[in-house]
Amino acid sequence: MNRTPARAIRLRLRPPVVRVLLRAIGHALLAALLWAGAGTAGAVAPEPASALAEHEDLYLEAMRAIAEGRHQDASEALSRMVVLEPQHAGAWLDLAIIQCELGRAAEAARLFDAILTRFAPPPEIRDVIVTTRARGCGGKQPDRKLALLIGRGTDTNVNQGASSPTFTFGFGSTAVEAQLLPDYLPRRDQFSVVQADYSSDLTPGGTLASLQFQARVNDRLKQYDAAALVVGLERAAHAGPFGVRGIGSLGLLTLGGKLYQTQALMQARISPDWITLLPAGWSWPQSLQLTLIPGLAHIAYPTLTNYDANATELRAQLTWRLPDAEITASAGHLADFAASRRPGGDRKGWSSTLRASTRIAGELFGELGWSRQTWQSSTSYSPGLIDTVRHQDTQVVRGTLILPVRERQSLQLELRSVNNRENISIFQYRSQQLQLSWQWQNQ
Repeated sequence: MNRTPARAIRLRLRPPVVRVLLRAIGHALLAALLWAGAGTAGAVAPEPASALAEHEDLYLEAMRAIAEGRHQDASEALSRMVVLEPQHAGAWLDLAIIQCELGRAAEAARLFDAILTRFAPPPEIRDVIVTTRARGCGGKQPDRKLALLIGRGTDTNVNQGASSPTFTFGFGSTAVEAQLLPDYLPRRDQFSVVQADYSSDLTPGGTLASLQFQARVNDRLKQYDAAALVVGLERAAHAGPFGVRGIGSLGLLTLGGKLYQTQALMQARISPDWITLLPAGWSWPQSLQLTLIPGLAHIAYPTLTNYDANATELRAQLTWRLPDAEITASAGHLADFAASRRPGGDRKGWSSTLRASTRIAGELFGELGWSRQTWQSSTSYSPGLIDTVRHQDTQVVRGTLILPVRERQSLQLELRSVNNRENISIFQYRSQQLQLSWQWQNQ
């Protein structure tokens, strides 16, 4: 019997943190101070309300670009802003700082001098200008993030062995009950795992490169050793009232030291700008973030016949951020189209997740997660042998404790339970995994 190999290795594909949103907020506060200073320098004739609204939209566009790391887009928006509204002191300051970060020292110096002469800024703003000039305008340094994890664990079902030791072929008077071989029953083992996540800015426009690697080595069941490598590119952009982050990645997975799976993925993360979308007087809570995530993937299995496929996903995700907690829920529709005569043919399904993280006590943090994924195949799995149309229902529950032990270092204890319920008994399995890890991050 050709059984699908053990479970695919788990990767923590951490999307990079959105660029320095707090800095954009800080700029708004500095702008308020500059406006106060500018107000004492002389009165200006008021502009029409429509023009002011247009200019404010342009300024908000620049602030979004700063928050998303698109410094060149921010520079262009702010350059238009200071032409349209020469008395917008905050725009002058933001433009000067952006030009300095882009390495345009002469232009930054000209703008700083103009701010000092045009707006008579208060001491707080003068200190910002002096500090920025003292630091120099050698260009913005790439933001590089690195995280390393080393762990030990135990797994009650390394090979995804069937929950039942028997299987019945055929129906009625032709039914035959077979006993599964030991290799297809649950096998327990301990394992070691190492993981590395790296990301770095490539351009001031918000292009980011990432690299993730994970390897799991079992103590005894070497044929189920797994390793995965994923390289990706991300690009931040803005399309009308939506922030968009485009993601492309290539990944490969080895099993037992041999290439098992390759994957190419294209994905977009689309977040509405509620200030622009909602009518005047309406507001969206800043603690809530809604993201729409469409995706397209091609999956290939070099050592298996008729398993290659193309998959699509459309998922909505809602994140609620509190001072000491974060809750994320998502739901999505899945479609998986077989590239050839795969057992069961095409399939469709649904995915849903719920995750919560919070501070438990002192420096101890905890995470709880639940996910469910269902698949419904379009044809019988193996006509004449297994005439059932396969229906899969996989649920995963996990809990994690995180304890910082030193600066940038933490210990993590994770318990994970997998329950794969199917209408074909040889594919049903359960497993529990316990893992203790040490993690280091560079920032």
